[in-house]
Amino acid sequence: MKRIIIRAGMTPFEQFDAPYLMKHNSIGGNVGNLIYQYSIFRTLMTEGTTITPDYYYYDEERADEINANFDLYVIPLADAFRKEFVPTLRKYTRLIKKLKIPVVVIGVGLRAPFEPDLDGGFPFDEDVKAFVSAVLERSSMLGLRGEITSKYLTRLGFREGIDHRVIGCPSMYAFGRDLHIRETNITPESMITVNSSRLAPQNVLDFITRGMEEYPNHYFIPQWMKELKLTYTGTHPIADLSVTNYPVKMSDPAYMNDRVRFFLNAQTWFDFIGQADLSFGARLHGNITATLAGTPSILIPKDARMRELTDYHQLTHIWANDITADTQLSDVVASADFQSPARVQARNFDNFVDFLNVNDLEHIYQETNYPENVPFDRQMAQTELLPPVQPISGVSLEEAVARFERFFPEQEKKIADAQKQTKAQLAEKDKKIKALQKQTGMAQKDQEIAALKAQLAAQTKKMKHQQGTLNRKAVRAALKTADLFAKK
Repeated sequence: MKRIIIRAGMTPFEQFDAPYLMKHNSIGGNVGNLIYQYSIFRTLMTEGTTITPDYYYYDEERADEINANFDLYVIPLADAFRKEFVPTLRKYTRLIKKLKIPVVVIGVGLRAPFEPDLDGGFPFDEDVKAFVSAVLERSSMLGLRGEITSKYLTRLGFREGIDHRVIGCPSMYAFGRDLHIRETNITPESMITVNSSRLAPQNVLDFITRGMEEYPNHYFIPQWMKELKLTYTGTHPIADLSVTNYPVKMSDPAYMNDRVRFFLNAQTWFDFIGQADLSFGARLHGNITATLAGTPSILIPKDARMRELTDYHQLTHIWANDITADTQLSDVVASADFQSPARVQARNFDNFVDFLNVNDLEHIYQETNYPENVPFDRQMAQTELLPPVQPISGVSLEEAVARFERFFPEQEKKIADAQKQTKAQLAEKDKKIKALQKQTGMAQKDQEIAALKAQLAAQTKKMKHQQGTLNRKAVRAALKTADLFAKK
């Protein structure tokens, strides 16, 4: 029996509802993470193999437990080579150095502008070098998302084809060697799915908004955790209320007209988007999900990480620089080559399988490219899936009240727990400084102690204020929702 531990917040078979996902961040901040994790689960889940998520708990103190209970650590990553991810890279590096089992990185990329300056370097170069070096001590090579990341690691001194190889995004191999993208007749009445990113350029956001107006039978599929909160509770807009080219608040048409769906698992996402005639937008996995489900899609890459994957998988796309104020989605649809990804799929898949073999990973394609008896599929067929979350504006009053009663007490507890943790941390610091002062007689430490106490008092006051305002917001949100239902 092969025992695999994988970087993930949940398995494809675990069905966590919205409050649980928000409390534990089981999607890693973005539900798109579930798509490439789904693919790796399905690929590596051979007969007798168990795959256990690390639930994003990867402190070095787990090293002995992991060594004793697992045979392999699989780490799928997205654009992990970025400033914000450095603390996580460092934690993984410390953990990996203490592991005795193989550690394989299946997919990792660089976050950089659309035209990156690789020669200029990045502030996180040394952290990336330390992480990659640690991984290479425990596996043969890393799998990278694209050529830009490959050039970046080569510049850092790692050898292409020996230390690293471009494999694209593992999500693209979720269902094997072939893609079956349907030929559809896309009309103004067609059902389409829309995805977007607040980080996209202004002209892209405006184009997506025009596309939603041009095809009114659309569903907006958000991916951020804060959008799940907005969908579930109707509260806390995700951006300034004056924004008009992105659904940021419950009063926006997509939410008010019940045209938003937030998916809690990959399978229902595949099933839903497979019913559409078209998917388009600025989200990578929003459109990869459509491609895997056989739905034509149009991606709008906005940075280097999306650019390199678009190039490698030949994803149907339009570049942001080619979008003007006059660009219409219907015109892009008319000239799009929706079969482009299918033509390179077999080549890319074979390269991916070879990467797995080089790293001695067991997988379902070892005997044939078209396995009929897939353990993952059998278990998925027996899994009772949770449906996507509808906007609170589209549910019954009873359901809305139930959401409030589940969500807001959890938020209050979260604030209370954070307050308790802060008190403990500051008290510990206070204790250490007093001990140091007593040992050395450094009177200047008095000021530091006073500052710590002031910080504790300020944070305690802030947390109590947050608790009070949270209750008031809950009441106001409930009243607004009740008023909404009364008007409907």
